Amino acid sequence: MTTHSAAERKTVRIAMNGVTGRMGYRQHLVRSILAIREQGGVPLGDGTVIWPEPVLVGRRPHALRELAARHGLDPEAVSTDLDAVLADPTIDVYFDAQVTLAREEAIGKAIAAGKHIYTEKPTATGLEGALALARQARDAGIKHGVVQDKLFLPGLLKLKRLVEGGFFGEILSVRGEFGYWVFEGDWQEAQRPSWNYRAQDGGGIVVDMFPHWEYVLHELFGRVETVQALATTHIPRRWDESGEVYDATADDSAYGIFQLAGGTVAQINSSWSVRVNREELVEFQVDGTEGSAVAGLRGCRAQHRSATPKPVWNPDIPATERFREQWQEVPDNGEFDNGFKAQWELFLRHLVADEPYTWDLLAGARGVQLAELGLRSSAEGRRLDVPELHL
Repeated sequence: MTTHSAAERKTVRIAMNGVTGRMGYRQHLVRSILAIREQGGVPLGDGTVIWPEPVLVGRRPHALRELAARHGLDPEAVSTDLDAVLADPTIDVYFDAQVTLAREEAIGKAIAAGKHIYTEKPTATGLEGALALARQARDAGIKHGVVQDKLFLPGLLKLKRLVEGGFFGEILSVRGEFGYWVFEGDWQEAQRPSWNYRAQDGGGIVVDMFPHWEYVLHELFGRVETVQALATTHIPRRWDESGEVYDATADDSAYGIFQLAGGTVAQINSSWSVRVNREELVEFQVDGTEGSAVAGLRGCRAQHRSATPKPVWNPDIPATERFREQWQEVPDNGEFDNGFKAQWELFLRHLVADEPYTWDLLAGARGVQLAELGLRSSAEGRRLDVPELHL
């Protein structure tokens, strides 16, 4: 890390691999790193700021050069040679937003080169590889973080506020619904890349979403102790980016039940084959002895025990209660930044100022573990224990 002035700017050079992809470009480059630069960096509180300097890495040189030109970045700070970038002593951090199959090897190389690591998830294709990366990082003495963006969504931040304030009393259950209809690609273009639906390319909704559910449940409600899942492929045939038909070999929907430490039961449905009849693309309902809440990406509605209606089941007469109108909006009580950007800022402060940071490669391994056990549970048709991980 380069200090330009004792009272001005600490530059952190970040090799960003995979920024030509949808997530790497929109959320990490534009809405995080470039947004941090637009605000003048990350303030440390002593008059200095952290200044991220991206180096764009990928396989398509013309696409990298076009991105650099579009956003006024150094045209020389692009490369298709990852080994050369990792050998550059001025590079401080390696960031990975590639497809999952390419991630494990690249992170291993970066750790071996002494770079700090910040990466998308899943961190590896299997638990053994994910734990190996965490151990390698520990032994190398580098700092490392894994993207766990949903913890920073406004809706879940409001939900966390309710949990920490004791609003729910004893939390009994969590019910999550995530998903939307991803078009097959024949008569309308699919919203997700075709590799998501090929198991041989690292695709599948369990691999993609169970790591998210692990950290959401772990952070808000308790460690996942058991998993029982059913993963299936509802849409067996899709069309790729070239308009060619292909067999979908990866699961596009998963139905999971998770038992948490402390006794809470969580049920989460994940699907790319469901049409949305919710307020948001993901919603979590939390029910407790003293109250309940429903949180989405941005909003959160709550209902206290004292305001709970008393419906009576009678299928012979129309329902007169307007149940959704009986919930109260949880106020913002503050400003919420982009979740990806907020976590980037925390990691950069951890890197430069050694501030606390818990979402590391071991946390990433827990997500890989839950996905692996979820797929195994589905294949074997039984509930499985989720052992606690240690390095």
